[in-house]
Amino acid sequence: MEEALSGQLSRTVLVRIRSALPSLRPSERAIAELVLADPSRAATMSIGDLAGQGGTSTTSVVRFYKKVGYSGYSDLRLDLARETARESLANNVPAGVYEDINTSDSLRDIVSKIAFNETMSIADTAQVLDVDKLAQAVEAISTSRKTDIFGVGAGGLVGEDLQQKLHRIGLTSFSWSDPHAALASAALLDGDGVAVAVSHSGTTVDTVDFLLAAKAAGATTIAVTNHADSALGRTADIVLNTAARETPFRSGAMGSRIAQMMVVDCLFVGVAQHSHEASVSALQKTHAAVQGRKLPRGNLSA
Repeated sequence: MEEALSGQLSRTVLVRIRSALPSLRPSERAIAELVLADPSRAATMSIGDLAGQGGTSTTSVVRFYKKVGYSGYSDLRLDLARETARESLANNVPAGVYEDINTSDSLRDIVSKIAFNETMSIADTAQVLDVDKLAQAVEAISTSRKTDIFGVGAGGLVGEDLQQKLHRIGLTSFSWSDPHAALASAALLDGDGVAVAVSHSGTTVDTVDFLLAAKAAGATTIAVTNHADSALGRTADIVLNTAARETPFRSGAMGSRIAQMMVVDCLFVGVAQHSHEASVSALQKTHAAVQGRKLPRGNLSA
């Protein structure tokens, strides 16, 4: 417990709040979402004001800040002020960039907000990604007979990207778009197989069921998720954490996908490095195979 708390406190306050979202009660989640929507403003509010704005009680605020690792409300406010100031200075952006996209935003505002959101999703993910667990995932995939990958929606797109990368270095891998096909393949895995599930929330039923089936078959299971304490995270042998920034307007198709793609890139490069010579040879062969499908330089009339 002490080790877990220490690991939690090593993360920034905003990352800790996002990670805790699935485990919060509705009243506590309302406070968390209010803080994440405008952390610089939340840092200036009294505990009563924050409770009132969230439509809940001061008791819920107390429960909320204790669940994200604080013993007092003043410590939470101080960290919120420090973190928003640090991010604004580091990225040269105004505090308003934290706000969700709204109808009064210009296209320039939209570009600034999306660029900041995605840049910080990558930076936060780099902070929370456990390199030891990443190494375990690299070893599992590198030595597996077959890797099955499954995700729904944006998670499925990320899964397809991982499958394509693994295939290009000669590793047997499949990305399943149909839940029934994914379940059938997972059931046929064994101790020499690996199952990778991608889900921002970690609560998508089809994705959780896929990993449960693979685990029951004896395969090594890997989850890529924003919430390690979700159903998916608790099922997996190895959890690769993301720390995406999402709002109602900037949903899973944006922040979470960028963070997941970063994890997938790290995983792939680790696997390729594990068998460097074979991977380089395979990449050269696959590159040569498609090179002839490009138009010659200067011939752009088509």
